Formats: sequence, structure tokens, C-alpha cells
Amino acid sequence: MNHDILYDILNDITSEEDMARYPLNLPQQLKQDAESWAKKQGVSLNQFILWATAEKIGSLNQQLDDPKYPQITYRRGANGVPVPVLRGTGIRVQAVVVAHNEWGMTTYEIAAEYDVSQRQVDEALTFFTSHRAEIESHLALEAQLTHEAHG
Repeated sequence: MNHDILYDILNDITSEEDMARYPLNLPQQLKQDAESWAKKQGVSLNQFILWATAEKIGSLNQQLDDPKYPQITYRRGANGVPVPVLRGTGIRVQAVVVAHNEWGMTTYEIAAEYDVSQRQVDEALTFFTSHRAEIESHLALEAQLTHEAHG
């Protein structure tokens, strides 16, 4: 869970009084999937839905998402710079690109390694093609920070 985005959305909530109740009807399969993801994340279903809603509102507020790539959203990295990630995961697009381009992994192997769908991997690689300069700048910045940290 990315605490920066949650903080951006929820930073003014200080008590139960700040919370609004809203009855929510979900299709059965969506509820089961949400419960499964919540369990994997180690949070309650309520926390997961709150997190997912906050993440979506945060990305809409930032207006960074490219509508041609619905599987990709942005999260703030450790340095505060928004980085593209596979939606619903913390997996950065650049990690998929490195696995494919530098390590020679197939899209099937990447999907299995990161426990995501091949569709997400394919979209991440297509996103890279359209946003090459952005991803390469993230990779260069990360390499520079690593070099500075480790001499």
C-alpha cells in the first residue's frame, strides 16, 4: 500500500466522526476478488476498499494516468516523484521493462514471477514504448541514487 497517496486523500481524517457511512452493493464476484486481495494485503475488506478508492481518487486528482493504458497508474516513489505502476499492485513499470529487456524474461515468466496477468505485463511494455523517455529517466534517477548511496 502506498502511504503517500493515502495521506494525500485521508490526511484530514482524525476520528470516527470524520468518516461517512455508505452502503455498498458489489457484484458477488467482485466482492470475492476484493476479499482475496485484501487477505493478500493483510488488511480488512473495508480497509482494502478505502485504500482502492483513495488510490483511484488520488490518481484522478493527479491527472497523470494515460487513458490508453487502464492497467497503469501512478504512485509517488520514495523520492516523491510519481512513477508508473501496474494498477492494484506496487509493481513499477520499470521493473517489468528491466525484467524483459535486461534479464530476457518472457511476458509469461514476468507475469508468473510478479503474480500478475500477462495482459498487465503486455500493457506495461506497450506503455514503455509510448513513454520511453519518462521510464528511462526513472531508471537513470534510480541508478544515480543507488550509486550515490553505495559510492
